[in-house]
Amino acid sequence: ENEFGDEGVDEKVLSENVEDEIIEVMNGCICCTVRQDLVTALKKLYKQVSRFQGVLIETTGLADPAPVCQTFFIDEEIKECYKLDSVITVVDAKYIIERLREVKPEGVENEAVEQVAFADKILLNKTDLVNDDAKQLDNIEKELRALNPTATIQRTTKFSNISPKDVLNLGAFDLSRVLDFDPEFLGEDQEHMHDSTVTSLSVKVKSEVNFTLLQSWIQRLITEDGANLYRYKGILAVKGMDQKFVFQGVGMLFSGDFQSFTWKADEPRESCFVFIGKNLDIPLLRMGFEACVVDRPLRFEVGDMVMANVGSFKKGKVIKHWDEGNAYRIEVQDARRTNVWAPVDIDPYVRAFKK
Repeated sequence: ENEFGDEGVDEKVLSENVEDEIIEVMNGCICCTVRQDLVTALKKLYKQVSRFQGVLIETTGLADPAPVCQTFFIDEEIKECYKLDSVITVVDAKYIIERLREVKPEGVENEAVEQVAFADKILLNKTDLVNDDAKQLDNIEKELRALNPTATIQRTTKFSNISPKDVLNLGAFDLSRVLDFDPEFLGEDQEHMHDSTVTSLSVKVKSEVNFTLLQSWIQRLITEDGANLYRYKGILAVKGMDQKFVFQGVGMLFSGDFQSFTWKADEPRESCFVFIGKNLDIPLLRMGFEACVVDRPLRFEVGDMVMANVGSFKKGKVIKHWDEGNAYRIEVQDARRTNVWAPVDIDPYVRAFKK
């Protein structure tokens, strides 16, 4: 697995559910800056060849597939040990046309075009999110086939629900096809340039976050800057919750929820995320996330009398800290002893009681 940033997220999720070995190649694109790390990882894995039947390489979405594939033909040791079975490209039906038509600076590759052209099979994903789906999906497939007429296209919905046999042991990689459209494929001195306006931010903090502040920040972020967000994902430790919160998104399409797996007793409760996009304001992103971190003790103790905002401020008693991600659970001192939450420890939600 290749991460463009210097913090990995997927490995932390996958390790909860699989026993197979996962090797992360971090902080760079596997097609260039960390390509040698791929070669090293493959050679290391082959020493354990009796334990597995194949290797899946998941690259960052910014990778040019050519140098990755080239590794299996120009490195003699890798060539002897491995056979390249196929190149699978997952295409986001919601955004692919926009990405294919994106104008890049002179000399800079459009990675989306390269990935479609190199694919032996294309998974046209998130078809359920395309409006007027039948006609629009046909038009999308037409543009994909214009770039790659030989690849098979399989339509999938939001979570790419497919059978393993749809992507494994296809025997589909054809070197002669690649050489037809890229005669210099086997040349060792090829160079390519990435778009310098595309950057990433990776953050890992040994802290918990306030869920309400986090939701507000993410909503504002995707509303104001969603068009520039190519990919984002993270695993967060939410104060007051045992479950891990896992989120991911593309553009303005965000999904996130608390998972069935929980933080272990001896596991550090830390939060990490990765944002990849164009013209990102890195300092602003970092400050926005840091503002969600719970980094100071709560002002009021359990049992303290406070004024709680329930539309107007009413007298209440703090009965619990960090209840389901909220800073306070408060019992309003009315006839029904109504329970309310103060999600954030600031005066607009809860303030000191004055006799």
